[in-house]
Amino acid sequence: MTGARAALYARGVPRPSQQERSPTFGLLLALFITLAVVLAYSAYMTWQVTRLRQLQTELVDRNRKDSLQLLRIQNDLNLLAVAMRDMVSSDEPYPLTAWSAQFERIRTDLDDAMRREAGFAAASRTPEQSAFLASSFTQFWDAVDRVFALARERKEKEARAQIQLSLQERQAALSTAVARLLVQNSESEEQAGNRIVQIYDRVRRQVFVFLAATLLAIVLNSFLLIRWNRRLFARLAEISERRSELAQKLIATQESTLRYISRELHDEFGQILTAVGSMLRRAGTHAPEGSTLRADLQEVLETVQTTLESVRSLSQALHPVMLDEAGLESTLDWYIPNVERQTGIAISYEKQGEPFAVDSAAGVHVYRVLQEALNNVARHSGAKQAWVRLRFLEQTLELEVEDRGAGFPERPSRRGIGLVAMRERAELMDGQIVFSHPNEGGTLVHLTVPREKAESHAKEDHSVARG
Repeated sequence: MTGARAALYARGVPRPSQQERSPTFGLLLALFITLAVVLAYSAYMTWQVTRLRQLQTELVDRNRKDSLQLLRIQNDLNLLAVAMRDMVSSDEPYPLTAWSAQFERIRTDLDDAMRREAGFAAASRTPEQSAFLASSFTQFWDAVDRVFALARERKEKEARAQIQLSLQERQAALSTAVARLLVQNSESEEQAGNRIVQIYDRVRRQVFVFLAATLLAIVLNSFLLIRWNRRLFARLAEISERRSELAQKLIATQESTLRYISRELHDEFGQILTAVGSMLRRAGTHAPEGSTLRADLQEVLETVQTTLESVRSLSQALHPVMLDEAGLESTLDWYIPNVERQTGIAISYEKQGEPFAVDSAAGVHVYRVLQEALNNVARHSGAKQAWVRLRFLEQTLELEVEDRGAGFPERPSRRGIGLVAMRERAELMDGQIVFSHPNEGGTLVHLTVPREKAESHAKEDHSVARG
């Protein structure tokens, strides 16, 4: 028997010690490795998404909030510039101390804006920049206090000289510093966008590697990726919808405020100045012919008339009453010649089609788009001629503003707030606005509004404002 077994083993029958081992260990090891890879990749994905979310919320949102405060500071500096210009103007009959209350209000708002901005300051901001900004504001307000101290001592001439020699230069330097910080924020936001793109690229490469490793990882991580993408796009859609709603409410509130201020200027201040003018005329009739009193009264009357015209012009600029009373077409007929006189730009105005009544709310949006477009022509294009075309078509209302100036840069470093506002107004009317470059050069702004929206948009706009 023993010899027979030996013969069998000799012919190649495996011994019990040479039989194949159980695959259980290998399967368990493979399962463990697969699960470890899945868990490691899931942890990696979670870490990347968390990092992306932190980058978006902590850096981008913080940077935008900081930019808003910088814009608030810049607006206050512009108000100070206007006030200082009026203070040194020889046309102003008021003493310099009359501006102290306005400076105090602006100072309070600037202090609040500086405090908030310091909390949102970007990580790229150096302590030296923050210290320089704070020190510059401190020096500016010290100079302001010295000017008003001279004014209270009735040294008006010296105070005005200090304004021209010191305050205006300091204000210009502060405006430049704030503008540089805004540019720096824009660059930081662009860098954050690049980092976000890099994170997405790195995740995509890891997905490809993992897909090549195991089919199970492909399935699991595909579901994870779909899930995260759906959540991300849902969030983006929600943010976009909220932004659109906020834009509608902001524009509606802005127009309501401008309309209220315009009416107050036109009605209250206009009536007061008209009454003052009437009283001055009556007083002038009682003054002796050829007397200095009569000449002084006539001079004051002319000043009152000039102020009345300025108030009315400001009222029309804020919100033309003609838009509510006579409609869009008549308002443009009045507005465009005024722009020609104020800017010196020759504007060719063309109307086509059969005019129809445009609702006042839609008319405000069209008027604001035209106003912003012509402002851009006057400020940035350098053109001396422009073309405005208003078309009343069967299905749409179209507005075109064209110039042969410098045009928009192909890759602007920052998108102007005016262009954004024009797009938002077009969207509020379910319309479309296109900025293009004609073959002849310059810029062409083309606004298209559906006729039904132009005629019925006011009801929706008011409902949004009430909501």
